[in-house]
Amino acid sequence: MNSRRLRGLIRKEFLQILRDPSAIAIAFFLPVFLLFLFGYGVSLDARHIPLAVVVDQPTAETSAFVGGLQQSFYFAPKLFPSMQQAQAALMERRVDGIVWLRSNFSRQILQGNTASIGVFVNGVDANNARIAEGYLQGVWQNWLQQRALAAGHPLIVPVDGKDRIWFNPALRSRDYLVPGLIAVIMTLIGALLTALVVAREWERGTMEALMATPAQMAEILLGKLIPYYFMGMGGMLLSVALAVLLFAVPLRGSFAILLLASTLFLLVALGMGLLISSVARNQFVAGQIAIIVTFLPAFILSGFIFYIPSMPTAIQVITHIVAARYFVSILQTLFLAGNVWSIILWNSLALLLMAIFFLGVTLRRSHKRLD
Repeated sequence: MNSRRLRGLIRKEFLQILRDPSAIAIAFFLPVFLLFLFGYGVSLDARHIPLAVVVDQPTAETSAFVGGLQQSFYFAPKLFPSMQQAQAALMERRVDGIVWLRSNFSRQILQGNTASIGVFVNGVDANNARIAEGYLQGVWQNWLQQRALAAGHPLIVPVDGKDRIWFNPALRSRDYLVPGLIAVIMTLIGALLTALVVAREWERGTMEALMATPAQMAEILLGKLIPYYFMGMGGMLLSVALAVLLFAVPLRGSFAILLLASTLFLLVALGMGLLISSVARNQFVAGQIAIIVTFLPAFILSGFIFYIPSMPTAIQVITHIVAARYFVSILQTLFLAGNVWSIILWNSLALLLMAIFFLGVTLRRSHKRLD
């Protein structure tokens, strides 16, 4: 391998990147766009759930309970005069649930009997329905505790659970989504960008000119790999800076380990992009293959949004060949939990093996010939 030729190839690639606005847009503007989209536009949190409240006979007890709903950050209650109107609002999706305080609610409370509350929840979105039910239980328990304190006697319950949430105590979905999004961004930069750029060279005929030079195939591949490695790491650093400074996502782990894990994953993505470009020498075909083989699995099967253990067993097995699965696990661990070595080491080893495999297959398939 000739170092002078390699430097020339790297310089040539950097000049091509500077003259290609699309490559710079994918590497630096696309991460910013995706982070703003998922950071501000996508949320798995249930906040300000529209809720219909029907009170058949207003009393001090019902007013106190409705006041608890109005003070809750999770609900946006709306009073309806009858159940018929509330049900019509639920059917029209103007509210996502109904709380019905019947006419005998206060009488049963004052007599010391068990009072029942009618709760109807829209189950079209099953996840949102379960969250709403849990929040309603919390409001109900808080109202019972306040009522017991006002009466001067403690609330007696069979089991008093003390909840403690680790790693993401605020339960912000943004803290969970933004670290995983970095894996999707690096997949786009590494695999999609590399596949498109090399395929474009085949279309324009510049790859044939490279084949005619004395440069070895390993030098040509390194000349492609090194510039896009720096672009990928630049996009990663920009994403991490936005995650920490703009979205206030904590980075509890080591930054050096984050750099090392990002390097391993980026080598996998670059290897996949080079391999795709060696199979498909057309930009459209290379882009379609890159999206289907790299981007969609990274988005769906990596644990970025969808919980892997809840998937069917066959799909869980398939996720083990998705490189983004291992990188998402490392990212979420480093950002939210810290340096948990049992997770970092095994996932890093999987990325290392995949990087060796894809780069090795790419080098073996690449030859200085036009067929």
